[in-house]
Amino acid sequence: MRSTLRDPSIRRSKGLQRVVGALFAALIATLLIAAPSAQATTPSPSPSPTSFQNNISGFLRDDARAPIPGVKIKASGNGFEGEATSGANGAWTIGVPVQGTYTIELDTSTLPEGIALAEGQDNPRDVTFSQTSNLSVIFAFGEGIVVQQQDFGQNLLNRLVAGLSFGLLLALASVGLSLIFGTTGLTNFAHGEMVTLGAVLVFMFNGFGLPFWLAILLALIGGGLFGYVQDAGLWRPLRKRGSGLVPMMIVSIGLALAIRYVIQFFFGGATQQLPGAQSAEIQIGPVSISPNNLWSLVISAVVIALIGIVLLKTRLGKATRAVADNPALAAASGIDVDSVIRIVWIVGGVLASLGGILWAYYRPGVTFDMGSQILLLIFAGVTLGGLGTVFGALIGSIVVGIFVELTTVFGLPADLKYVGALFIMIVVLLFRPQGILGRRERVG
Repeated sequence: MRSTLRDPSIRRSKGLQRVVGALFAALIATLLIAAPSAQATTPSPSPSPTSFQNNISGFLRDDARAPIPGVKIKASGNGFEGEATSGANGAWTIGVPVQGTYTIELDTSTLPEGIALAEGQDNPRDVTFSQTSNLSVIFAFGEGIVVQQQDFGQNLLNRLVAGLSFGLLLALASVGLSLIFGTTGLTNFAHGEMVTLGAVLVFMFNGFGLPFWLAILLALIGGGLFGYVQDAGLWRPLRKRGSGLVPMMIVSIGLALAIRYVIQFFFGGATQQLPGAQSAEIQIGPVSISPNNLWSLVISAVVIALIGIVLLKTRLGKATRAVADNPALAAASGIDVDSVIRIVWIVGGVLASLGGILWAYYRPGVTFDMGSQILLLIFAGVTLGGLGTVFGALIGSIVVGIFVELTTVFGLPADLKYVGALFIMIVVLLFRPQGILGRRERVG
């Protein structure tokens, strides 16, 4: 009799597992089929004399902003030597085999008559790749022009705005991670791959020839679906079986590695660019900022404001905060805890995907490990603000983003700026272990 009574629930459970498995398989299959074709159709911003994925490029303009064609530029370093000639629009590109430091030299004998490099212009000069596969080099021309270092105050203001943009970008992913931690207690190391998925899906759908706005919309839907599939197919069954948080955290690490290298296998290890990734900076009052960073700042601020309104003013938001505060008491009060957790996973997936898209423009570039590159910064923002507190994650992420950008102003090498953010997190936690907005808890 007991086995007979259990049969319907067993059938329902198996049916749900089949549906979840089918959805996950469909998502992976779409990624596997589409990624190679998307790579093949991605346009390159400028022709390169080689097939290398890393490029050093620039535009040659005289003091009247007219292009300078027919000028030879050489690049050497890391056992490589390459040469390019500026085209009719003044553009030049040299593909290099690996990222690193290269010496760039402009052949002044090929300059048109009457045009010379500006006084104080370094030639040759050493340039270094940092967080991008496209390195821009600028040569200044014009008689009597003296190349000057940017004013410290101006540079500080520009880096402050860039840090705010980066911090809000991190906050999108951090808020989703904080919601998941607050409602389930899970430290999800696969959250970085949820960030990566958003950018990869936009690249894939754009490769299909879809309108860019539709590619972004489908990528956000795909991110939400991936969050739902994760919870329904993996985390909810583990919770029902009473799995501890430490084993679940280890499972998330394994899941992160699996997803990362599946994406690498089919997407490739090269850096790809989304449409409009390269854009010149614009001047808004005293601030110089790229249009992509400006849009990122506005979009992030609007979305985070909407999330705050939902959490504070709606029944769903109040239920989410109740589950995060005390799941058992919330269930006793009539709240469907599983439904709230499911919605949190979907929202977390959407926010992570949006953060990944904006991160692909901030870097710029799409890579298989782009999410894992900022995963520690996301954790730093969540921990600094206070574990499980959404608004703490927002404040912590902004602090991390601003600190990352400002460190380069004070002489810290660009390759070490992320280390500085983690250091400030450690220092703050030494004096306030619960984080900026966290609550003190008695242990024992």
